[in-house]
Amino acid sequence: MNQVKTLALLSLLSGLLVGLGYLIIGGPTGIFIGLAMAAVGNLSSWYFSDQIALRAYNAQPITRDQAPAIYDIVERLSLSAEIPMPGVYLIPSLAANAFATGRDPSHAAVAVTEALSQC
Repeated sequence: MNQVKTLALLSLLSGLLVGLGYLIIGGPTGIFIGLAMAAVGNLSSWYFSDQIALRAYNAQPITRDQAPAIYDIVERLSLSAEIPMPGVYLIPSLAANAFATGRDPSHAAVAVTEALSQC
């Protein structure tokens, strides 16, 4: 269901860019420019999704020495799922939260807040 919602949102935004291109520039040239802008935006969002999410939360990469418990949990989970070890990041926040992001297992990251890293 989430994939359908994401597809609908991206389609809506792409249609908006095409429509704006048509209204502002006009004709086939405006439509082409709107399509090009939508394609660049959608591909960039997909390709850089992990970096965008990590920067939004000011997440910093950590090593096993900095948070051995969190690092061990992520390592065990990646081994049991038979995927490459993702990057592990720490978010400066006192709220307990964590998320995983990335376009595929080879370009994945797990981010954990400071509140969880101290548990």
